[in-house]
Amino acid sequence: MRIDRRSRYRGCLAGLALGDALGAPVEFESLSTIRGKYGVRGITELQPWDRFPAGSFTDDTQMSLATARGCLRFLRDGGNPYRLVLEEYRTWRRTQTNPAEIRSPGGTCLDALGSGGFGTMDAPINDSKGCGGVMRVAPAGLAWPSGSAFDPASRFAALTHGHPTGHLAGGFLAELIAALVEGRTLSEALRKARKPLVGRRGHEETLNAVQRAEELAGSTVTAPEGIQKLGEGWVADEALAIAVFCSLRNEDDFRKGVTAAVNHSGDSDSTGCLTGAILGTRLGFGALPEKWVAVLEKREEILSLADELFELRRRQSSGS
Repeated sequence: MRIDRRSRYRGCLAGLALGDALGAPVEFESLSTIRGKYGVRGITELQPWDRFPAGSFTDDTQMSLATARGCLRFLRDGGNPYRLVLEEYRTWRRTQTNPAEIRSPGGTCLDALGSGGFGTMDAPINDSKGCGGVMRVAPAGLAWPSGSAFDPASRFAALTHGHPTGHLAGGFLAELIAALVEGRTLSEALRKARKPLVGRRGHEETLNAVQRAEELAGSTVTAPEGIQKLGEGWVADEALAIAVFCSLRNEDDFRKGVTAAVNHSGDSDSTGCLTGAILGTRLGFGALPEKWVAVLEKREEILSLADELFELRRRQSSGS
């Protein structure tokens, strides 16, 4: 079935938010604890967490939407995309005094954005390779075409995460999203995303993690076993690898993919967010569970943002 690009844009943003919301209640919990609460299959439906209702997302989606808004401003008005995205991140940082907006924000992002400075790939602000860089840059793959998304996404991640793995994993993710927007299979998109990664200084850790994920996806290990071999997802290469593994194992089933991605002992919301972005783009908005979409926080805002990004990219690519 043909999936139009608008649907892929919507699928990406709504998909990452849904994966994030599914994993939010079980972030920081062990797999045994998750199964004790939700049964042997683990968490399989959106659930309330902390003081928030089912369908509420975390800082992963908040910052992804900030990236999307910065990209939208760049496509619409021009200017320096890195400054625009940084402004959106700093705006998000200021919301983190409002109890309604505090969604387990990452310390690295808070510290970097509160410092008054920012990092670049050549002048890193720290040596962090936490997943807070990669988890927020999928929208760059909607704002730039395949072959051009890697660098801006890496730079967006480097604003707060200075280790090469901390930002190169983000470049890989965005390039993967851009290739999926074009309608490529996941295997094809992974091959395309690998090209701009290889040769970058410090790329080996990210490349090895992706290759390991591909190997495990083609093996006979169970999903929990495979994820355990890849890590817990707190650092960028592990989070990316878990998302690649779960996406390859469930390339035609969004729900199964994100469910696999959140049921492990680790950073469940971030791995769910990344898997949701990948499979949402691959399968389109129509593949997302309707009852999940119905309760998704800020659903209309998310879909409107996706539509605006789509329209601006369409006009840009057509030269109008």
